[in-house]
Amino acid sequence: MSAMSHLVDIFGPGSNFKTRFIQDWKKLVETTNSIKALNLKVVLVCGAYDLTHIGHARYLEKAKQEGAVVVVGVDTDKAIQVRKGLRRPVVPESERLEMLTHLRHVDLVTLLKDFDKKGVGGYQLVSLVKPDVFVISKTNEYTKDQLTQLKKRCGRLVIFPPQAQTSTSAKIRLLTLDLVNDLKNALERLVNGI
Repeated sequence: MSAMSHLVDIFGPGSNFKTRFIQDWKKLVETTNSIKALNLKVVLVCGAYDLTHIGHARYLEKAKQEGAVVVVGVDTDKAIQVRKGLRRPVVPESERLEMLTHLRHVDLVTLLKDFDKKGVGGYQLVSLVKPDVFVISKTNEYTKDQLTQLKKRCGRLVIFPPQAQTSTSAKIRLLTLDLVNDLKNALERLVNGI
């Protein structure tokens, strides 16, 4: 399938996961170059998108306002484990990738294959795609030097504040606290013969 015919599925209805998920970065570059040739801006966003919540949806909607086509680089399970611990991600990468193609503000998804020793990635993808706009969160984990390098590799670097009061980590903490409280109450009832 040519990069131009690939655009039909990007802009068409439905998740079209099999064509909107582009694992081969060479094919992704061909596709994004075809999009740019149509004078459409390519926006790149990277992240985990584990237990997607309203903040993620608002963030992606805001990213879509920066250009015509939003490409989401999704962190691998391994990168998330390095960054957030062995109990994460809650949702495996295959499901996170597919789920994102169901969101109306996401056009293409790919798996981030590159990450540093802290689990932060996207440098190689930004260098290859050369997005018109690279969107990151104010809570990003890039160093100053990494941000300087990223600015050189894209048309414009845009930093958004968090789009909600919640986070995946906060939701997991609440679930864990609820479970601990339920277990504590059950043990107290058992000990007290209630």
